[in-house]
Amino acid sequence: MKSIDTWFEEYGESHQNPTNKLVHWICVPSIFFSIIGLLYTVKLTLSGVSFHLATPVILLASIFYIRLSWKLAIGTIGFAFFCHLVARYLYENYFPVVEISLIVFVVAWIGQFWGHKIEGKKPSFLKDLQFLLIGPAWLMHFIYEGIGVDYK
Repeated sequence: MKSIDTWFEEYGESHQNPTNKLVHWICVPSIFFSIIGLLYTVKLTLSGVSFHLATPVILLASIFYIRLSWKLAIGTIGFAFFCHLVARYLYENYFPVVEISLIVFVVAWIGQFWGHKIEGKKPSFLKDLQFLLIGPAWLMHFIYEGIGVDYK
C-alpha cells in the first residue's frame, strides 16, 4: 500500500494552480457531503436492524484512512460524521435531501472539472479511483499543518 506522502505527492501534481486549489477547497467537501447525503436516504434493514447506507460506507472509508494515517483519519472521519449529522438533520426535517445532494454533486463536479481545465491537467481519479478518497485527506492535511499538528 502506498504511503500517505506518496498519495499526496501524486495528487498534488495535478493541483498546483491556486484557482484549482481554491475550487478544490469548495468542491471536494461539497461532493463528500453530497455523497453522504445521497447514501443517507437509502435505508436498509438487516436482521431487524435498520440503518442508512451512509453509515457502513463511512466505516469502510474510515478503514482506508486509518491504514494511511490514524491521526489524519480522526479529522476525515470527524468530517464524515459531521456530514452524516447534517444529512440526518435535513432528512428528519423533511428537506429534499436527494434533490439537494444531487444539485450539490453536479455543481461541485462542474467546478472540479473547470478547476482542472484551468490547471491543464486531468483529475487524479481518472488514473486511480482511490484518489476520490485522497482529496478530502489532502485538504485535511493542510488544516493539520495550519494548526501545527503532525498528520503522520
